Amino acid sequence: MSDPAASAVAFELPPVTSGSAELVGCSKVVVRTRELVARTARLFRSVLLVSEQGTDVESVAAELHERGRAAGQFVKVVCDEASGMLDEHLFGTPAPSPSDLELVTTGSRLAAARGGTLFLQDVSELPARVQERMARVARDGEVQIDGDGATARVRLIADAPVTIDSDVLNRRFRKDLYRRLAGSRLDLPPLRDRREDVPELSAYLLDQVCSARRVPRRRFADATLALLSALDWPGNLAELKDLLERVVDETSDEFIRIEQIVPMLRLTRARPSFSPVGTLREARTQFERNYVSSVLQHHGWRVAAAARTLGIQRPNLYRKARQLGIPVSRLAE
Repeated sequence: MSDPAASAVAFELPPVTSGSAELVGCSKVVVRTRELVARTARLFRSVLLVSEQGTDVESVAAELHERGRAAGQFVKVVCDEASGMLDEHLFGTPAPSPSDLELVTTGSRLAAARGGTLFLQDVSELPARVQERMARVARDGEVQIDGDGATARVRLIADAPVTIDSDVLNRRFRKDLYRRLAGSRLDLPPLRDRREDVPELSAYLLDQVCSARRVPRRRFADATLALLSALDWPGNLAELKDLLERVVDETSDEFIRIEQIVPMLRLTRARPSFSPVGTLREARTQFERNYVSSVLQHHGWRVAAAARTLGIQRPNLYRKARQLGIPVSRLAE
């Protein structure tokens, strides 16, 4: 029997303290993306990051902030959080200001981000009234902080899905806000468009997982890396990292072999099966439960994305999950 070490690959990567896994790799598309990130970071203007579900956009936004050497903080706002509180989180006031400049209080996220970066996660989920207020801030470049005029001096970095152009075209997202956010637009490539990066990226993520769990470093057999590179990864980086976390948690061998990976891929990708039940009503309920669970799993249990796929509103998805017995505690905003 051959020595497992002879068929294993271990990439020696330098420790990264503020880097993004999305920028790891040597493919042409990733090299180009790294160049664009480096160039864009030097310009203190808004950036729109467009990507598929499962992309670690926040780490790219943080990389832009770090490389830009901004003096202020990196402040994150989740735009699909409870809309009733979003005005207060962003501006400190729940209603649009009647003054010439947008009114902001010192305790708001906008005020906290002055001189730094305000990262708007899932910006397409902003309610219309908040879009209007943000467009005003982006247009004027000034605000009133507790009644006193001040330069906003905030770099806006927004995360948007690949449907953002359609949202603008169909007036679900303000054209003027889109135009100002997209001072620079970066379309982050999905994993299926950079398959040659998967071996290096997998090794990089595996080292991170092992370090976080304080377990000995693990390595991949060649066949395992070949399998990982051949997959489409519809859930992108999040799906790959989830798989590697399962591997580290459920196996202990130093070398990760293909036979350890395959069963976990089936668990990750297979839709839940169901057995026949008595009445048509019961069968319909069970089908809905399995289908809604499958969509939620596909989107990493994120309510906003799953609701879009299902064609329902977020509150209705919460209600439906409760009715179907799907654990609401797993749902993420």
